[in-house]
Amino acid sequence: MTKHAIGVDIGGTKIAVGVVDEHGAIVAKTRRKTQPQDPASIDSAIADAVAELAQNYEFHAVGLAAAGFVSADRAHVTFAPNIAWREYPLAANVSALIGRPDITVVVENDANAAGWAEYKYGAARDATNMVMLTIGTGLGAALVVDGRLVRGQYGFGAELGHFRVVPGGHACGCGHRGCWEQYASGSALVREAHRAGVERPVRSAALLELAGGSAAGITGPHVTTAAVAGDELGIELLAELGSWIGQGCASLAAVLDPELFVVGGGVIAAGDLMLEPARASYSEYLPARGHRPIASIVAADMANDAGIVGAAALAREATGE
Repeated sequence: MTKHAIGVDIGGTKIAVGVVDEHGAIVAKTRRKTQPQDPASIDSAIADAVAELAQNYEFHAVGLAAAGFVSADRAHVTFAPNIAWREYPLAANVSALIGRPDITVVVENDANAAGWAEYKYGAARDATNMVMLTIGTGLGAALVVDGRLVRGQYGFGAELGHFRVVPGGHACGCGHRGCWEQYASGSALVREAHRAGVERPVRSAALLELAGGSAAGITGPHVTTAAVAGDELGIELLAELGSWIGQGCASLAAVLDPELFVVGGGVIAAGDLMLEPARASYSEYLPARGHRPIASIVAADMANDAGIVGAAALAREATGE
């Protein structure tokens, strides 16, 4: 009998919910809109989506992929930057609304869920030690060491976007300055594109045209579109982003010595325009280079489905299935 589980990928304005089989395939999916400043609306939307899918599928595990700091008991979101979760009992709230004691509800950090999906079913399925980086508004990460997902003693492990790479650098939403995600994220790419649009308008002509003439309107996809079309500034901006990714990966290699880095998130649409500079920078800054293997840096396989698939898989494993 097929063993299904539910995976829920919770975003700031919507949730994506899917039924996932034991092979990592999504067999049904639904969505709901949410209000990030109203956590109760998120609880209700999740329960409603689960009820819809329960009409046609049998399952006993629901995994909730949440963008925030998740407690070691995998039940609470202690803090989230973009949703009003503060010491929030997400698992208990959703479980109560579902109203079925036979269904186990667990909470996972969204990057951990995506990383586990890539490790189990995607780009890292042949790896034992891997790092997953999700390059979006911020920089999320997941670590798999010797086949085990690293959560840390208190559940807050693998927040790699918040290790400091530039002391006194750009201010970060975590309250400090110079965090890696301030240089290796979609937000960093857009910040530099905005600056170029103001300071170098002639060189930014292609980006400004895509943005309707407004430097403030330039987006990450605009940079990628321009770069793919051969725009020199777009290529330069993606190369700078890739360089920061590679430098950070080189520092991580000194600690973790992984065999593989998997890069996902929205900016992966740039492909080798970002990944090749990342690989070059990684090789340049790798400690003891020339005397150790070079880890691969590859694109994620599972795109926007990774959170759903990983959350479902981890929830199923929590039940022992």
